[in-house]
Amino acid sequence: MKLAKIALLVLGLGIAGTATAGWFSGKVPPVNADKSGVALHGYDAVSYLEAQAPQKGSQQFATTWKGATWLFVSAENRTKFTKTPEAYAPQFGGYCAKAVSENNTADIDPLAYKIVNGKLYLNYDAKIQKIWEQDIPGRIANAEKYWPNLHLAP
Repeated sequence: MKLAKIALLVLGLGIAGTATAGWFSGKVPPVNADKSGVALHGYDAVSYLEAQAPQKGSQQFATTWKGATWLFVSAENRTKFTKTPEAYAPQFGGYCAKAVSENNTADIDPLAYKIVNGKLYLNYDAKIQKIWEQDIPGRIANAEKYWPNLHLAP
């Protein structure tokens, strides 16, 4: 009797899994945001490219783009971003560039970053960044191949 119950339970889980599999794509939002919906852990995207170091933004200078809230240190930086967000937004939605290069996604440390050809790339942490840096062109090429299938359409 116990074996029959286990078999029914396993069969039921298999059917339930099949029924719901099509409803969940497993894709991530187009921008990596925290539970409050803030991108880059609150850092100013413009500051990565135009300041000496990344700076924390303020709610006072917030804007929304691709479903996430972006914070800036000034109205000037916010304006720059809103005019050309693709010029300042991190590549691969702000997810870890190494993870995306391996057909996966992961959160980032906003201070584990590198500017390559005028584009912002972030990594999970400094240790992962060092691995990513061993083959930047190859990692970027792989990530560009995988990224379109990893995220939901904006």
